[in-house]
Amino acid sequence: MRLIGRNGTGAGPAATTEADTETWAESPERQPGALPAQRTSGLAERRPAGGYGPDSLVHVPAGGLAAALGAHGGSDGQAGPDVEGDPGFDSTSFETALAAREQAALEARHRRAADDGDPDAAARLGTLLLRRGDLADAEPYLRAAAAAGLRAAANNLGVLLHQRGHRAEAAQWWRQAAVAGSAPAAHALGLQLRDQGEEEAAEYWLHFAADHGHPLGAYALGDLMEHRRDVRAERWFKVSADAGHREGAYRLARMREAAGDKETAEAWYRIAAARSHARAALRLGVLLEDRSGGEAPLLDEAARWYRQSAQNGEPRAACALGYLLRDSGDLGAAAEWWQEAAEAGDGNAANALGALHASRGAAAEAERWYRSALEAGDHNGAFNLGLLCAGAGRDQQAEQWYRRAAYAGHREACNALAVVLLQRGDESGAEPWFSRAAEAGSVDGAFNLGVLHAGRGEQRQAQEWYARAAAEGHGEAALQLAVVQEQRGNAAGALERYRQAAAGGSAEGAFRLASVLDRRGDADAEAEHWYASAADAGHRRAQVRMGVRAAERGALEIAESWYRRAAEAGSRSAAFNLGLLLARQDSEAEAMLWYTRAADAGHGRAALRLALLALRRGEPVQAEGWCRRAADYGPAEVAERAGRLLGALHAELSA
Repeated sequence: MRLIGRNGTGAGPAATTEADTETWAESPERQPGALPAQRTSGLAERRPAGGYGPDSLVHVPAGGLAAALGAHGGSDGQAGPDVEGDPGFDSTSFETALAAREQAALEARHRRAADDGDPDAAARLGTLLLRRGDLADAEPYLRAAAAAGLRAAANNLGVLLHQRGHRAEAAQWWRQAAVAGSAPAAHALGLQLRDQGEEEAAEYWLHFAADHGHPLGAYALGDLMEHRRDVRAERWFKVSADAGHREGAYRLARMREAAGDKETAEAWYRIAAARSHARAALRLGVLLEDRSGGEAPLLDEAARWYRQSAQNGEPRAACALGYLLRDSGDLGAAAEWWQEAAEAGDGNAANALGALHASRGAAAEAERWYRSALEAGDHNGAFNLGLLCAGAGRDQQAEQWYRRAAYAGHREACNALAVVLLQRGDESGAEPWFSRAAEAGSVDGAFNLGVLHAGRGEQRQAQEWYARAAAEGHGEAALQLAVVQEQRGNAAGALERYRQAAAGGSAEGAFRLASVLDRRGDADAEAEHWYASAADAGHRRAQVRMGVRAAERGALEIAESWYRRAAEAGSRSAAFNLGLLLARQDSEAEAMLWYTRAADAGHGRAALRLALLALRRGEPVQAEGWCRRAADYGPAEVAERAGRLLGALHAELSA
């Protein structure tokens, strides 16, 4: 355990300054007898030290001191030249050795004075030895000084006894020092009382420490009050944060963020992050990314804080940085950060790595990382393994992984498992999983439950689940509600639901919304927008409609482009329209190909057009065949014309 103070750095009564107990807050897990008090460093950031003194005080064992001092004479017996700028001279070693020699001399002076009965010297020597870890040697000197009434010695004796596991006696000395006005002792006593469950007494002493300007006391008091849901916790976190306590700043920021005050939260996260608080840097990065709106400067700043947090050991920040880099197009760097986070136990990063490998077709690597995610406790790993197996046709394994994730509460795995069971004909087995997914908030689960009820003719229940899914933005669920409203003659209700469906990404919803607006005739620009939205999403009828509208405007190249997209996707109407357009452009041969494709798909008008073209070429037998097909395909108007043409052909052939 390391103490913070100035004991032993000078002579006379002014040097008898009580040591702090701050390091308990830094690493309670490192000391078997340390108080499990807090989860932060303290006022200032310090580099790790092996002993218990301040960083400027370097302890060198006797052997090391001799080796350092002997360097000037040369350990190999050769004279070491003392020349300025000589590359063989290590000034750092010299300064270290000099400091160690001065420390040894100081310790000797304190020991002589202490042995002669000077309590101040005993306090300074005891503190020096305690910092160095020489507990057995330090204890009698601290006891002598504490017995003489020096409160700093009483506090440090409590520290020593606590380290040796004598907690009851440690508390006695801390109490003596605290009664004498020691804020560090009051802080230490408060922490020990808190851990013993004596919260009222703990609050008293922590309050005492905080009121006497002890930042760690203020932080611990805030921590205790937050645990008890006391609104005064925020005040004490702010007191500690104002004094430079980075964990206090972080906790204050979390409280402000939870209260919806993100601006103040960001300011405190920034203060804590500037002091290398890893979680604060992570949260600051998240807030900056959330409010960036895609703006590069804020995203760059978020990336810097994620990087700092990751470099300080926060795997979630490495994972977040990976996503940020992926979104910017740098998949290589993203993979490196995800791997670092995954190897540190971050399941989310392992899943991201798995998905990256899966997208590249590296199924074995993807499976390895998904399993790693699952081992880290992230059940997305099991769900993703199910998806991977399903994509590879390993349906039985996929079901097993879905089931494992579903039993762990993964809502989308519940939905996926239900789909597998339903496809197998096990409706009774699927329904409870759909219900479980929907109740857990899966919009797909709610929609599928609606489909299940609709298939049974249970329209009321189906509409309830569709409405629930639509409220969460499910476009296809909104589309089902819109169709019902239109069937009931509720035009306004249908229009509203079609808008909801289109906004939720339903291509059919966008097409139907455009059709309704088109029929109304008072919103041509909006209708065009939704036709285009549906067409861009691959909706073939919308693509045909876009082609027709372009042709009406005389934009024949645009019309041809839309017709081709739809025709190549299998639209017979688009194939027929493309044929008409090409025929007008004197591309009769290609037009014939598209008429034929449309007619082969059952398009009556295309078959009738082919019959007329065959007659024009003097091929009555082929014309008769196309006429018969046109009569069969319809519609009624086409069938009637085909019938009249057949009659004329028979008359001509029999003449």
